[in-house]
Amino acid sequence: MRFQQALLASLFAAVGIEGRPNEKRAGPTVYLAGDSTMAKTSGQLMGWGEYLGKYVSVPVVNKAISGRSARSYWNEGRFTEIEKLVTTGDIVVIEFGHNDGGSPNSASDNGRSDCPGTGSETCKSGKNGETVYTFGYYIENASKKFIAKGASVIVSSQTPNNMWEGGKYGAGASRFVDYASKAAKNIGKGASFVDHFQAVAAMYLKLGNTKTNALYPVDHTHTSPEGADLSAQAFVQAVSRDFNGTTPLKQYLKTPVPTVF
Repeated sequence: MRFQQALLASLFAAVGIEGRPNEKRAGPTVYLAGDSTMAKTSGQLMGWGEYLGKYVSVPVVNKAISGRSARSYWNEGRFTEIEKLVTTGDIVVIEFGHNDGGSPNSASDNGRSDCPGTGSETCKSGKNGETVYTFGYYIENASKKFIAKGASVIVSSQTPNNMWEGGKYGAGASRFVDYASKAAKNIGKGASFVDHFQAVAAMYLKLGNTKTNALYPVDHTHTSPEGADLSAQAFVQAVSRDFNGTTPLKQYLKTPVPTVF
């Protein structure tokens, strides 16, 4: 009997399973990379990443940082921090765009603006001569590092600004929404895309003018905790409906899945 138990233990160890034969493996960890609209903030504001854990059955680690773009997140080594943490089966959600605009060629380059384009274009920083790459370059190269470690990546488009600002609904999307979609396609196997922008935009249309404006207590970009929670619900609803194709997160959604758009 002891010999059989030892043999079973060695077999489970060989395939990375601990404990008894009927013991389930732990699920993945979800890591979030993004800006203030995803990050933990304070006061009247909060990012949606702080609420994703309410709607999924696996741990969520929010690595989003206020004020970051794909470029600055890359240059600060924050993608590398996540790369060191991920293991096989983990999921990384990447969402940037709010801070990625502007011109890096300017003498007042803020260190966040990406080079315009969706391919191998490069620019030079007008401030320090740094070679600046495209939004897609930073997202795609970071994602490939995660995938090489056995993780999967969800490229998510940025949340919209207040679409009822001024009392009239406006549905125009930033170019970074399209950039995010193209980045996911360029990454290929191991990556998927969620159009978070369109999901939240549809939710705001349903909510209407008064309710949407109430979610923006300070400016037209950052939401209240209630707004952040709703943005998280819009994200998981998009995932549940295969809004832009199936993602690996779908199987870990708690039920019932929220319906906000």
